[in-house]
Amino acid sequence: MAKFYITTSIPYVNSEPHIGYGMEIVMADVLARYMRSQNADVLFSVGTDDHGGKIEEKAAEQKITPKEFADRMSQTFNDLLKLLNISSDRFIRTTDPHHEQKAQLIWKNLAKYIYKGTYIGWYCTGHEEYFPEQVVKANNGICPDHNRPYEQLKEENYFFKLSAFTDEIKKAIESDALKIIPETRKNEIMSVINSGLEDFSVSRPKDKITWGIPIPDDNDQVMYVWFEALMNYITVLGYPDHADFKKYWPADVQVIGKDILRFHAAIWPGMLLALGLPLPKTLYVHGHITVDDKKMSKTLGNVVAPKDIVSKYGTDTFRYFLLRHIPSYGDGDFSMERLEAAYNSELADQLGNAVSRTAAMITRYQQGLIGDIPEPDHDIAPYQEALSNCRFDQALDEVWERVKGLNQYIDEQKPWVIAKDENEKEHLSEVLAYMAGSLIGIADLLTPFMPETADKIRSVFAEGVVKPLSGTLFPKHELAPKV
Repeated sequence: MAKFYITTSIPYVNSEPHIGYGMEIVMADVLARYMRSQNADVLFSVGTDDHGGKIEEKAAEQKITPKEFADRMSQTFNDLLKLLNISSDRFIRTTDPHHEQKAQLIWKNLAKYIYKGTYIGWYCTGHEEYFPEQVVKANNGICPDHNRPYEQLKEENYFFKLSAFTDEIKKAIESDALKIIPETRKNEIMSVINSGLEDFSVSRPKDKITWGIPIPDDNDQVMYVWFEALMNYITVLGYPDHADFKKYWPADVQVIGKDILRFHAAIWPGMLLALGLPLPKTLYVHGHITVDDKKMSKTLGNVVAPKDIVSKYGTDTFRYFLLRHIPSYGDGDFSMERLEAAYNSELADQLGNAVSRTAAMITRYQQGLIGDIPEPDHDIAPYQEALSNCRFDQALDEVWERVKGLNQYIDEQKPWVIAKDENEKEHLSEVLAYMAGSLIGIADLLTPFMPETADKIRSVFAEGVVKPLSGTLFPKHELAPKV
C-alpha cells in the first residue's frame, strides 16, 4: 500500500482562524480523503504555532501567561477541524514537549551550519520577520499589514548557512524534484533563489523574547519562531528514529499560502538538506481571499470567520464555495452575495433538485424500487488529473458538468410523460435507474469535497430502495452572519 503524507502550514495563534486558513485545511482534506479512496496509507497533519513575540504581546495584554493564551487560542483551531469536517490524523503544537525536545535535537544536528554573528535589520513583530531596507522604505517605515513601525534591531544572533544550499535548492526546484505548483509560484521563488540566498538569523535574544524554545547550551537565546516552526513537519513524525518518520517522510504534499512561500521553498529545503533528508515531493501554494474585493482587516471589520458561514449554510456549502469559486491557482473574492448565489443556483437548484426529483419519481412511479442501475460510463480521468494538480476548482467543474448533464437528461427524457404509457414501464425503469445511478456516481466524486452531501445522496439511492431525506439536501438556517 502506497503511503501519502500531507501537511498544512501551522498558523500563529495570535487571533482566531479566518476563512483563508479554513480554505487551506479544506484543500488538504480533499487530497487526504481522495488518496484514502485510492487505498493509500494516509497521514494528514495540521497544528498551531504557539511561540513568538506576538503571542507574548497578546498574552501580556490579557494579563495571562503566553502558555495560557496559546492553549486558549490553539483550541479554536482544533475546534475548526470539527466544524469543517476535517479528517486530519495529527494535531501538533509547537509547545508540545516532544516537539520542543526534537527541535533542540534538530538544532544540534544542524550545528555545523549554524554560527553566531551580529544582525542589524528591520523587524516586524506582527510578521515575526525581518524585512529588507527597500521594503521598509517603500512602506514609509510602517508595516502595511499591522499598521505599526518596523523596529531597527541590532542583535547578536545565531545564523543558518542557507547560502551553502542555493545551488542544490535551485536544482531541486528546476527539476521538479521539489515540485512547486502553480507555475507562477515556482517562477516567483526561482527569482528569489537566482538573486542568491542569504544566511538568515535563527535565534532571538532572550532579553527581547522569552517565549520560545531555548537554544541548546545557550541560555541567552531562543529559537527564531519561523526556524523552529518549520521543524513540526518532521517532529510530528518522531524524527529521527520513530517508525512513522521512517515510513512517511518525505511529505507527498505540503499545502501553504503564498505569503510563506520563501520559508517553505527556500529555508525549509535548506534545513532538510543540511540534515541529509529528502525534500518534500510537492509544495502546493494557494492564493489569498479578499472580502468584497478588499483585503481582510480588523480595522475594516470585514474579517470572516468560518463559523459565521457554517452557522447559516452548513459545512459542505462552505467547503464547496471556497473550493470551486476561489481559483485554485490564484487569489479570489468572497462575498455573502456570491455565496448566496452559488447556494441557490448550483447547490439547491441544480444538485438538490436533481436528488429530490429523482427520489420523488422513483417513489411515485415504482413504489421506491430503483431497478438495475447501469455501470457508470463516464470518463473520470480529467477529474483525477485536476486533483493530482491541486486544481480543486476544475475537479468540481467536472462534477458539475455531470450534475447539469443529469438535469438535461431528465428534462429531455420526461419520465413523467413516459409514466403515462403502460407499455413503457421497462423504459421508465431504465431512465429512473440511470438517474439514480448518475447521482450515486456524482456522490462518489463529491466525497472528498462534500462528504456529508455525498453520504446523504448515497443514503437515498444506494440500497436499491429510495429512502427519502428527512429534510433538504442543503438546509439553511435563517440567522445571517454579519459580514
